[in-house]
Amino acid sequence: MIKFVLYYLILINLIGVIIMAYDKRRAINHKWRVPEAHLFFISIIFGSLGSIVGMFLFHHKTKHLKFTIGMPLILIIQVIILYKFRLILF
Repeated sequence: MIKFVLYYLILINLIGVIIMAYDKRRAINHKWRVPEAHLFFISIIFGSLGSIVGMFLFHHKTKHLKFTIGMPLILIIQVIILYKFRLILF
């Protein structure tokens, strides 16, 4: 079970980084963007760490408080959930 959770977390966080890079590229080229709801959805389904890394790596959405405060709050809640259910080891 823990192995499955680890693989899932790696995959969804890679998706979080990739989707931030993709949205940033679309923004630079003035093209259709990924809806903010989709960015938050990836974060909520445990992709928050990857989304945060992508956000700062690509300097994307860093001026929006709902992202700079919201994503870390989601991450904190997720770490608590994973710890409480012993799905990660600290």
